[in-house]
Amino acid sequence: MQLTSVSVQHVRSHKAYRLRLDSWVTILVGKNGTGKTSLLEAVYIALRGSSFRGSDREVVSVGAEWFRIDIEARSGDSKQNRTVKYEPAKTSGKKQFVINDRSYYRLPQAHKYPVVLFEPDDLRLLNGSPTRRRDWIDHSIIQYNSQYHTLRLRYERALKQRNNALKQQMGGDALFVWNVLLAQYGAQIIAARQQAVTAFNDQLGVQYRKISDIADNVEMMYSFTDTESIEQLLLSDLAASEARDLALGFTSTGPHRHDISFYFNNQPALTVASRGEVRSIVLALKLLEIEVITRESGVAPVVLLDDVFSELDEDRQRRLLEQTAGSMLITSNSLPSGFAGNAVKLA
Repeated sequence: MQLTSVSVQHVRSHKAYRLRLDSWVTILVGKNGTGKTSLLEAVYIALRGSSFRGSDREVVSVGAEWFRIDIEARSGDSKQNRTVKYEPAKTSGKKQFVINDRSYYRLPQAHKYPVVLFEPDDLRLLNGSPTRRRDWIDHSIIQYNSQYHTLRLRYERALKQRNNALKQQMGGDALFVWNVLLAQYGAQIIAARQQAVTAFNDQLGVQYRKISDIADNVEMMYSFTDTESIEQLLLSDLAASEARDLALGFTSTGPHRHDISFYFNNQPALTVASRGEVRSIVLALKLLEIEVITRESGVAPVVLLDDVFSELDEDRQRRLLEQTAGSMLITSNSLPSGFAGNAVKLA
């Protein structure tokens, strides 16, 4: 998909603004507060159904009562128009999505288009909480495996029921039914995560070296390493942890507790990688997301890079732009040296 225009009304600081996209790569240039990120947010809402920054009400401009987003795009010879309307004063109080003249109050999974997003907060991927890393890998999988979203919801519902039983000090048979469901769904989640980590790991070092132009080695590892009889192992772990879980009041084992570790030249990345190296690792992961999603889904995602050039020298900026493909929107306080593509200045 190639975006050709983005129009917004009452979206954060924009009362009304239209952005024309004449090339595959567009850099939005402007000082902080000029609404660059809000345009990326609008694209994300139109393609994925929700904001990456806050609630629907927070997207509405101060003093306004509604917002509207219009996206025009083309894929091959076909064109696609998307409109998102949000008018909380209406009875439904929900967003309305209009795609090629058909309306929806929830963006159907079939109409969610893959998006690879980089925002400054992603730099905490390596040193943030395990939840952040689990959410990252799960979100990546969801974009090429629509069933994974349903699988996660089923796991979370079973987990909630087991935790409720634990809080009521219910053990034995009362927990067994939830143990079986958690083991069943959890095994599928683990297998999907392991497959995804393997796919990323195969090219992570190569992609990192393309950005950095330095022969460092980067690897990642999922904390659950068993690949055989996963469901039975989870069931045994849940049974073995029953006494501890009853004392804690929550489920202490399972994929909701797993983590992903990163290694830089065979050492924990957090202890040896510099700030710039960590940034390059995260960027390499984002570029690999593009490759993995494209390969697994057959669709090249739209790429949104917010403030991606900060702390990258000119050589790394150039190499980053050389590695990208597909429709891309980038925000920056200044234009990278030698960039010959489409640039739009916001004031």
